[in-house]
Formats: sequence, C-alpha cells, structure tokens
Amino acid sequence: MTTSTIDEPAAGCHSLVLRLPSDADPQHLLSGALPDPVRLWQTSVPAGADEPMAENRRRAESLRPIHRDGPPLRAVLLRYTDGTADLVLVAERAVVPPAALRRIVRRALGGPAEEGDVLPAVLPRPTAGRPGPARRRGPEWGLGDTELHGVVGSARIDLGGLGGLGEEAERLLLPAIVLALSRYGGGSRAELGVLDLGDGTDEAVRVHVVEEQPDCSAAEFLRRFDQDPVTPAAPHEPPSFGVGVGVVLSPAFEEGSYTATLAPAFALTVQLDRGASHATCRFDRGSVDASVAQRFCEHVAYLAAQLTHGPGERPLAEVELVPPAEREAILRTGGTSDTPPVRGRIDRAFEQVAAARPEAVALLADDDRLTYRQLNDRADAVAAGLAALDIPPGSLIGVCLERNAELVVTLLGVLKAGCAYVPMDPRYPAQRLRFTTQNAEVPVVVTSAAEFPPVPGVRLLTPAALTELGADRATTAVRPSDQGDGDKGDGPAYVIYTSGSTGTPKGVVVPHRNVLALLRATAEDFALGPDDTWTLFHSSAFDFSVWEIWGCLLTGGRLVVVPYWTTRDTEEFYELLVEHGVTVLNQTPSAFAQLVRTDRRVRGELALRLVVFGGEPLDVRMLAPWFARHPAADCRVVNMFGITETTVHVTAQTVTPREVVTGSRSVGRALPGWSVSVRDERGRVLPPGVPGEIYVGGAGVADRYLGLPELTGQRFVVDGERFVLDGATGERVYRSGDKGRLHPDGRLDHLGRLDNQVKVRGHRIELDEIRTVLLGAPRVTAAAVVVGREDPDDPASSRIDAYVVLEAASDRAGDPAPAGSAPAEVLAHARAKLPDYMLPTTITQVPGIPLTINGKPDVSGLPDPRSGSAATPPDAHRRPEAPEQPPAADGITDDILSIWSKFLNTPVGPQDNFFTLGGNSLLVVRVLAEMRERNLPRVSPKQLYEHSTAAQFVEYVRQLAEAAR
Repeated sequence: MTTSTIDEPAAGCHSLVLRLPSDADPQHLLSGALPDPVRLWQTSVPAGADEPMAENRRRAESLRPIHRDGPPLRAVLLRYTDGTADLVLVAERAVVPPAALRRIVRRALGGPAEEGDVLPAVLPRPTAGRPGPARRRGPEWGLGDTELHGVVGSARIDLGGLGGLGEEAERLLLPAIVLALSRYGGGSRAELGVLDLGDGTDEAVRVHVVEEQPDCSAAEFLRRFDQDPVTPAAPHEPPSFGVGVGVVLSPAFEEGSYTATLAPAFALTVQLDRGASHATCRFDRGSVDASVAQRFCEHVAYLAAQLTHGPGERPLAEVELVPPAEREAILRTGGTSDTPPVRGRIDRAFEQVAAARPEAVALLADDDRLTYRQLNDRADAVAAGLAALDIPPGSLIGVCLERNAELVVTLLGVLKAGCAYVPMDPRYPAQRLRFTTQNAEVPVVVTSAAEFPPVPGVRLLTPAALTELGADRATTAVRPSDQGDGDKGDGPAYVIYTSGSTGTPKGVVVPHRNVLALLRATAEDFALGPDDTWTLFHSSAFDFSVWEIWGCLLTGGRLVVVPYWTTRDTEEFYELLVEHGVTVLNQTPSAFAQLVRTDRRVRGELALRLVVFGGEPLDVRMLAPWFARHPAADCRVVNMFGITETTVHVTAQTVTPREVVTGSRSVGRALPGWSVSVRDERGRVLPPGVPGEIYVGGAGVADRYLGLPELTGQRFVVDGERFVLDGATGERVYRSGDKGRLHPDGRLDHLGRLDNQVKVRGHRIELDEIRTVLLGAPRVTAAAVVVGREDPDDPASSRIDAYVVLEAASDRAGDPAPAGSAPAEVLAHARAKLPDYMLPTTITQVPGIPLTINGKPDVSGLPDPRSGSAATPPDAHRRPEAPEQPPAADGITDDILSIWSKFLNTPVGPQDNFFTLGGNSLLVVRVLAEMRERNLPRVSPKQLYEHSTAAQFVEYVRQLAEAAR
C-alpha cells in the first residue's frame, strides 16, 4: 500500500518511465522526437538506479502532472551515479495520446520514425479551454476521511491465481468488479465507468449499468455482461460522470513502465494493462479508506477466481463475495459475544446493594424519600401481596402507574415475587390498554387509574390494596429460589410492547440476565456508582426506563423520579437537574435539543458528568452549543444504539467536538458481550463500509415475542454465518431491520431503517400499524402514512402525516356526515386506538394514493399537507367545538397567534386548536420558550394542554399578566 498527494488535473495526464541503454546519448536520440516547444530537462540523482532514493524520485517525477500554463508534454532525464538513466515522459492524454508516446519511445531507443505517427511537429500552447479538475463522487461504502482529500492510495488486485489471464483479463475482470459493486451497493444494480485508452489516438469512455439477477447462473451472467446497457460519453471528457468506481483499460508498453492516469480517474480506479496478470487499484483517500480499498481488491480477485474456474450452471447467488476465513475476522471486528454468561436476578442484585448501603437514599419522588432499606421493605410487601393472591411464579403482572415512588416499588416487588412486569402507560387509550392486558394474559393489573378498562378475569388493584393483602404474609415464602429458576436469571424480568407492522403491538420478553449483562458491560466504563444521581424521565412502557431504573439502583445511585408534567416543561426539568445535582442524564436527542436551548438561556450550574443518548438517531451537529458551555472533559456525551429486542443498548460512541465537526454517524462499537454485524438480504456477512441490515448477537438478545412463534423465528435466528470456531458452532442473533455499516475498526454507523418503521421523538413506530388503524375508520378505503420534518435539521419538527381516501357520502345510504368533517372523524377514530405519540399530526383527504410502478405508495406524489394543494377543507384538522368569542385584539393576542403560526407552520385563528393543527409535546416546549423570550408570562405545558384553543390560551395568559401587575 502506497500513498501520494496529487493535483486534481492529474487525472487527465499519463506518464511513461523508460530505462535507457547505458551508452545512449538521450539528447542525440531525442533530436527531432520532441516537438516544439518541449525541451529535455536533465537532472542528477545522487544514488544508484536501484536504491530507494532513485525509486522515490522516479515515482514522484512520473506522478507530477502537467502545469496548466505549460506545454502539454514534459520530458525529464534522471541520471544516476551508476551510469544508468531513466527518461520520464508526462503528457496530457487528450493532446499526446499513447500512440504519440510510442513514437518518442521508438526514437529514444534508436528506431526510425514510422509512417502514421500522429504527434505534430508543434504542440499547441495552453488555452483557457483546457479541462479543469474532474469531480469524483466517492462510493457510499468508501468510508473515506475528508481530511485526506487529494491523498492517493494504491493497492493491487492479484490475479496470479487465475493462471494468467492474458487477453481474457478484460472479459473476466470487468464482470468481477461489477459483481463486487453490486454486493457492495446492497442491491442488484451496479454502475461501472470504463476509460478505454486503446492503442490508437482516441480514448473511449463508457458506463456499464448492470442488474444482477441472482436466479441466473454464473455462466449466464458472463454471457450477458456484454449485452448490458452501456452509456457512451464524449471523448476526452474528464472521466468522472458521477460514477464512484471505474476501470482504466490501458495499452501495454513493453518498453517501459506506463501509468495511464496520474491521479485516480474515479474515486476508486482500477488500471488494467492489457496482457498483465495483475491490476493496480488507486483511490482518493478522501473518498475511500485504505483498508476498504484493499478488501475490495481482494474480493474482486476472489470473485474473478470463482467466475473463472468452471462457473458452469452454478447460481450466481452462490458466488461468494467474502471468503470463510475473512467472514470470521469481520464477525470478530463487530464484537465478541462469547464472554462468560451472566447469572442472577435483578431483585437479588438490588438486595445486595441494599444490604451494603441500607441507609443511603435510593429514591426521590415528589414528597417521597426512600432509603435502600425502605425501598427493599416496601417491595417485599408488594411481593407478599402477590403471593397472597396465589399468583404462580413466572406470571406476567400488569403495571399501569404514573411516574412516582409507587411505580418503582411495584416493579421491584413484582420481580421479588418471581414474576415479570408488563408496563403500561396510564395515558394510553383504553383499547391499547385492554389489548396489552389480554395479549399478555395477566391475572392482575396494579394501577391507580380510575378509568382502566375492565377485562374479564383480570383483577385491578392499587399498590396500597396489594400491599395490604400481603401484610401478614411471610415474604420468605415467595423467594425466586424456591421456584426452580434460582439465581440463574433465565426467567423473564419484563415484557415491553412495541409497535407492530401487522397493526397490533408485540410484546418483547426480556430475561433478568440481559439487564445484569448490560450493567456489567457499562458500569466500569461509565464509572457508575453510589455518588451518582440519575433521573427516571421516561415512561415505564419505553425501554429506556429499564436502563434508568436498574442502571441507577443496581450501582448504588440515587434515582430522582421526574413527574410527567415536569418532563413536558423543559425549564422546570432544568431546575430539577440543578436542584438535585443530577450527574447521569439519559435523553432522546429530540428532548435534549430543547434542554440545550434552555441551558443557553438560563445558564444554571449543572452537575452533569454523563449524558447518554438513545431511542432515536442523533444528529451530532445539534451538540455544538452544548460543547461550547460544557467541555467534553467535564461532561462525557455518549451516543448509544439499541433496540427493545436487544435490551436497551447495543453500542456506545463517545461524542466529542471532533464528531460534531465531521458530522459523524457512528454509534460506536458493540458493548462487551454484544456483537454486531452487517448482512445482505440473504443474511451473508458484508465487509466494512458496505451498508446492509444490522444483526445483533450476544448477551442482550431477548427470548422471544410473546405468543408470536412465527415472527420470533423470522427475527430471532440461528446465525448461519458463524462457522465453527474454537469449538463453537453458532449463536442466536436478532435481525434488527436497521440499516448500518461497519468501520474497519468495528465502529457502527446507523443509517436508518430498512422497513416501514421509524423513530419519532424517541418512540419506535411502525407506520403500518397507524395505517391499519386508519383503514379501520368509517368510510376510509385507502390510506398512507409518512414522516416528514418542517426543518430537516431539527428532530423536534418531526411529524406524522396521514393521507386517506374516503368513500363518498352519497355511496352510503343515510350517511349525513359532510365531507369537510371526515378527516376530523378519522382523527377521533385514531385517537381512541393509538397512544398520543403515534397520532398523525395531519390527516389529509386525497382522491387516491399515488403508486409507483411496483405498486407501492409513491410518497413523492403525495401533496404537502400544509401547501393547500390537498383535497382537505380548511377546517379539516380542527376539532368541532362550540363557538368561542374571539379574544380582544391586543399585544398578547398578536404575540400568541404569531408564535403558534410560526411553530405550526400554518396561519392560526382564534378558534384553532393547537394539537389538531399539528402540535406535539416538543412543539409545546418551543412555544413556551418563545413566549419567555418575548417577556410573556411563564406558562406550564399542562396549562397549554388544558387551554388548547387559541382563544382559551390567550385569555388564560392575559389573566396571568393582569395578576402579575
């Protein structure tokens, strides 16, 4: 592997190094061979021809491009101390083609001029029309370093194992490169640029566009290659034309060492000298990493060997990109999941902490302040209550409580009873609560919600009632060790329901050992311990809460439970962080973006030493103002990728200002005990740089989907790519459905989803689930759901847009509903079935859902719901309400209507409702922050929710302003 620095115009130049006879007189030999105004430059090199100094000088001279203001040909004679000499010719190919160089070579070697020489007696002087720098688009899988732009690397494609290709080189090498590009591109289509210099005076540029058809044979692929579409380009154009990888077919120069392009003609350029047994690969390291280029060369050679040695009728899909030994090396790069298994239970681990620190504060929630001893005792009482109900160990227990002390006590008590908890958010609609209760077959739901939907055979108990039931029950009777599971931790700890593509949520069963493994993998690196104060910010039905609760309590920290409305008021939450000296904070990027804005304005004294991101992709650029106030040395920022099915977190990447500047998409390396790999659609391991589906293995892989054996088998698979290694034959891995790519050092880039699943403000959402609900609404005959952003750089502006096709009212006898009220009716239907975070921000009526040629929804053909082009009446997004008196025109009215209009991106009138116009919890925070900046009274998010029409809200703010006078 070699590198050099090049000038962009060098792609249009070529060079030839010719060793002259020791008795040759170059000046005499070249007399008449060099046209005007070219002259022969001579220089002495203080070394023998075979010494490193001479080799370096030859190489540097042969790669030095023609100056744009000089003649298009340069001739340099290098004289060495041993009496030998090299003639180095560098020229612009468009003016001095390969055939012209041959003329000079013949004369330099003493041969006569021949008829047909094309080099003119006088070369043209430079003109303003001489081609400028070529633009090179790097391949998506290149993983280049922009700081190395213009630095050229070099590698070789060794074709010696093919027994010498000779004239077959082009026929076999080009298909092998195209096949490699197809696999590297993660699809079936590949583009290959070819710059054919030939042996004459012209050069031809063409682009091969190949569709890989896995069902055909390898032999058929070779036969079809020449028939694939080829796009010609004009002669002498800079061969960039948007193709990242290309081949230069150069003529053979037996007389010397020929370089067809001084710089890569493409971001990654393969030069094949006709008749050679190897090819040279040169690449711009700003676009392609050196190790990625080296692997690419090896894979091309491996594919060429398979295509060469009797491909026959072997299916093309069985032609492998990666050799078996390399597969294992790549899997090791993605992490090791063969660490010793973790044994134990969450509740037993907590008891050990409580025994060591009984009087330390464990939990703060409103007016409750519990020590580890008190928390342990209260949880024992909950476990005793379950035992009093004769709930068998291993049962699933529903828990639907607000974020308070009772929630944490109950979750721990359920585990102490040998059961697993099924968390449900009290703000979920009744239908979703009922579905979860029935699907999990819970015998008991612990809830304080007065309106929890009744389910036949399911007992509803408040935490107080459950504790009272077990007041006289001996807790030793319900120890998990008496239930066969012991301390192994194989039993389930919790079941969290996630959005489902079939229209119904699915429960993920996670055992105790997974949570303990997560703590083992992170506690030392993050320095988690008794001096830390954490927050429980997230809903217990969101798996980030698993990390917050047990990450804190199993490392001896202090857990501050954040009330629901405080989580919606960024300024109030910021005050809580300062008041309690919180040191470990876990946030989705969307929520933290609001906190950064508050921090810049309030500038309080935060004690944070660790911020962990999860739940959704992080755009690191949003952290620039944070690092301006909080140096990375004082507060570590970690971006973590994870999935409910793999126990919260999988990878960790420390984010510094460098990542912010480079716009890194890395989520880091796999945690100890976890492993990640990237696979193609057939489950084959892909090399670093190549995008594909992320597979996760190791200690965090969940047991199953509850009651869904077929789906479990599809997503939790035995790894067929893990070959026998040190006695191990494989492992169970989870197919995430996420798109990613590995770096050569094992870091993972997260590139979004492969399917119809999205993350909106930290929540994992299947758009198909929303679509299924919409299709169940009256009169809806077709529907589509998409996610958009008002501001591409602001995750807080994400919204769910729904489009519906409605059956005409006249088609239904007796249907009195006017067309204008239909979208509002659909929204009401969705509100009864979906949690708030899944509700569409807009519902737009359209005459039909546009389709692609493949019959899928054509998102680009859907109208902008804000543009007015949708077939939706002006009041379609508004909730029907009794008419209200418009607020009096004054400064407060004008300010609030303008603020709402700004963030809702639509004109707002007095009767408009904030949430039916597209408002969400994060926009609430931004509206209230803008009000503070305009010196309006401080309003809590709860009050905006309670006064959600503009007229109501203006009147409420006016009353606050008058009271403050």
